[in-house]
Amino acid sequence: MPVDLSNTLVIGVSSSVLFDMTQADQVFQEQGLDAYRAFQMAHADQPLMAGTGMPLVKSVLRLNEKVGPDETRPAEILVASRNDPSTSERLFNSIKHHGLHDIQRSFLSGGADIAPYLSAFHVDLFLSTSLPDVQMALEAEIPAALVYSAPENVSEHIDQIRIAFDGDAVLFSDHSEMIYQQDGLEKFIEHEQTNAEVPLAEGPFFRLLQTLSFLQHDTRFGQTPAVRIALVTARSMPAHERVIKTLNRWNVRIDEAFFMGGVSKKQILETFQPHLFFDDQEAHCQPASSVVPTGRVPGKVDAGE
Repeated sequence: MPVDLSNTLVIGVSSSVLFDMTQADQVFQEQGLDAYRAFQMAHADQPLMAGTGMPLVKSVLRLNEKVGPDETRPAEILVASRNDPSTSERLFNSIKHHGLHDIQRSFLSGGADIAPYLSAFHVDLFLSTSLPDVQMALEAEIPAALVYSAPENVSEHIDQIRIAFDGDAVLFSDHSEMIYQQDGLEKFIEHEQTNAEVPLAEGPFFRLLQTLSFLQHDTRFGQTPAVRIALVTARSMPAHERVIKTLNRWNVRIDEAFFMGGVSKKQILETFQPHLFFDDQEAHCQPASSVVPTGRVPGKVDAGE
């Protein structure tokens, strides 16, 4: 009987997000594909170390332990790799070593682009260390982010999924941000006040926010919601008003909201401790990545537009 994933949270992770592939990638970059194949096969029984996405993956899989065996699984992890079958033994041995037995789906593209296959698995979020793969996923309207190396001593709490989002160009479109970039702060605030009753347009992560919101209201998880969401935006008051009204119009719940007004986001994120923080700007992602797992949502500048 076919499995329907359309109403399930599906997170796709590349092998380099799930595991630390630094050494193997260095072999590939310096010595080529044949040397990479030989290296991976020679180290097939040596488990890879956990990557940036490991705590999130464990937390997502934990949701399935909280529902009955005959109930619809609330979440799935898809492992997407550019490996071919001959170099994948180490990957699958590492999945087993780290106790990720509940991962049921993966695909090996054999060097081909990953993004075209994601929609077949109804992926709600794709995480990768490859900028081209992330950009292609976004072009296919799949929320995707470029994941940074994990900070030291990252928290591994797995009983609740914790996600932090930037606002403009992530949850919302980049229209207002472009006004700020082109015309300055005063014009931006004026525009947001004038349009306070007009909902912001949907951004690349709107669909993911909706899916997470459904999980927030899933009564199978008892008193503690399955997901906790924070909005951490550089916006200041009074530009907050349009954001609040937009979220209410979308009928989604944000648990915590921080309107930073130019103050660094780093300390707030360190306190909230998300499994992942999503932002579109390198200036925010780089400092954030030193304290919490971070993913950048590339925009038009990255695409050369």
